[in-house]
Amino acid sequence: MKRETIAIHSGYEVDPTTRAVAVPIYQTVSYAFDSADHAAALFNLEAEGYRYTRIGNPTTEVLERRVAALEGGLEALCVSSGQAAVSYAVLNVTELGSNIVSVPQLYGTTHTLFAYLLPSQGVTVRFAESDHPRAVEKLIDEKTRAIFCESVGNPAGNICDIEELARTAHKHGVPLIVDNTVATPILLRPIEYGADIVLHSLTKFLGGHGTTLGGAIVDSGNFPWKEHASRFPMFSNPDPSYHDLVYTDHFGRAAYIGRCRSVYQRATGAVLSPLSAFLLLQGIETVALRVQRHTENAKSVAEFLRGNSRVQWVNYTGFPDNPYHALAQKYLGGHACSLLSFGIKGGFPAAVKFYDALKLVMRLVNLGDAKSLACHPASTTHRQMSPEEQRSAGVMPEMIRLSVGIEHIDDILADLEQALDATI
Repeated sequence: MKRETIAIHSGYEVDPTTRAVAVPIYQTVSYAFDSADHAAALFNLEAEGYRYTRIGNPTTEVLERRVAALEGGLEALCVSSGQAAVSYAVLNVTELGSNIVSVPQLYGTTHTLFAYLLPSQGVTVRFAESDHPRAVEKLIDEKTRAIFCESVGNPAGNICDIEELARTAHKHGVPLIVDNTVATPILLRPIEYGADIVLHSLTKFLGGHGTTLGGAIVDSGNFPWKEHASRFPMFSNPDPSYHDLVYTDHFGRAAYIGRCRSVYQRATGAVLSPLSAFLLLQGIETVALRVQRHTENAKSVAEFLRGNSRVQWVNYTGFPDNPYHALAQKYLGGHACSLLSFGIKGGFPAAVKFYDALKLVMRLVNLGDAKSLACHPASTTHRQMSPEEQRSAGVMPEMIRLSVGIEHIDDILADLEQALDATI
C-alpha cells in the first residue's frame, strides 16, 4: 500500500467481536489469565497475549503497527513522548563507559539529554563539528555505540545525508539512529537510505492537532546485532534481569525493539495511554493531506519573507541557493519541510517585537500542528544553551522559527506582515 493508504488502514482489521470499524480504546490496566500456567507462558514470552498495559495494549499496538508500516520498519514501540523515545533508543544500545556520536544540530531538550544527563550516567555524547559524515566519522572509536542525527534539524533546518551517515555507521559496526519528526514518513523514510532506528515525536506532525503527547521508536530489523556481539553484548548474552533471555535468539530481527520494550518500558514505565494512542491514530489518518498543505503554504511564506525588506535572512531548503537544497531534492522528493526559520533586522529586540505582535500565528514551542506556530528559540527551546552552543545548533538571537500550518495562506501572510510592521 502507498503511504496515504497505510496511514488509514494499516495495523487494524475490523474488530471480530463487535465489527467496530474504528479502533477500540482498550482503557484497561490489566488482562485476565486463564490459569497460572497461562500467566507463566505470557511472562516467559512463550505465548501471545497481553499482561499489563505498561508492557502492551491492543489500542497502542495498532498505533505501533501503523507507524512501523509508514516508516517501512519491522516493528515499533510507542511511548509517552518524543523525548522518552530518544532516551530509550540511546539507552538500549549503550552501557557505562560507552559513547555515541551526534551531529550538532539538535532540538534543545535532546541536546540537554546528550550534553548533561547521559554523561552523568556514564554515557558520553560526542558532538561533531558539523553534520557532514566526515566530521562524524572522526569521533568514532571502539567504544562508540551509535550515530545520532535528526533527518531535518529542529530548528536549524539542515538536512542530514542519511545514506552517507548510514554507510559511515555500518563501516564501523554501529547503527544509525534518526529522529524523523520534522520530515515525517510522508516526505522521507530514512530506513530506505540505510537508517537502522527511526524516532518520532508523535506529538508533532503525525498527531497533528496539538492535543496529545507521544513518541515512537521504529526498528528496521536490519542491523546485525549478533555479528557485533562484542560491541552489543546486551542483545546476544543472557539477560539476568529477564530470566536469562537472549534477545537475538528469542526476537530474531526484532531483538532491538524487543529489548527496548522488555527492559526500558517495562522497568521505567514511560507508557503511552490507550486514549492517547487512539487520538494519535486519528491524526495519522490525515497526515498525508496535511503535509501537502503544510509544504505548499511554507513555500509561499518563505517567498514572502525573502521579499520583505525587514527580514535579514530566510533559511528554507526550497531555495536553490540554500546549502541543503540538493539534499532536499534527494531525500524529500523535491519538497521542503514546513519548518523554516528567518532572522529579523534589528537582532534580538526586533525579533521579540515581531514575536509579541503575532495575532493569528500562535506563540508556543510545539511544531507540526494544523495551526501555524512561532517560536523564538534563543529565549525558549534553546535558552539553557550557551551562545556558542546555540550557534552550533543553528540558533541565532534574531531567529524566529515558524511551523507553517494549514490555514488559508492569505491569512498567514497578513499576520506575518502586520507583525513585521511592528518591528519598525
